[in-house]
Amino acid sequence: MDERISREDLVKIYNIEITFFDELVEYGLLRVQTENDIRYLMYDDLPAFEKFTNLHYDLEINMPGLEVIHDMLQKMETLRRKNRELIHKLSEINVRYEDI
Repeated sequence: MDERISREDLVKIYNIEITFFDELVEYGLLRVQTENDIRYLMYDDLPAFEKFTNLHYDLEINMPGLEVIHDMLQKMETLRRKNRELIHKLSEINVRYEDI
């Protein structure tokens, strides 16, 4: 079973409002597992949770702003991945061209 932490524990540890956590879930920014009416966040998703918490509480970014930032970061990562793939393909073409 994967490691996880309950919503209630996160609220206590990070000193946040429970409604903030619930809004992150409602906006689709966090995925949770529910068991016996208790919501759990997987440890793998803690970095994202911490990022959203810092942006919200330290920089006062609202939920729509967090959603935009999240979407843009995802698009940037997709572009990075595609760029690496293209560079790899180009390097293969260059190697073949040099062999001619």
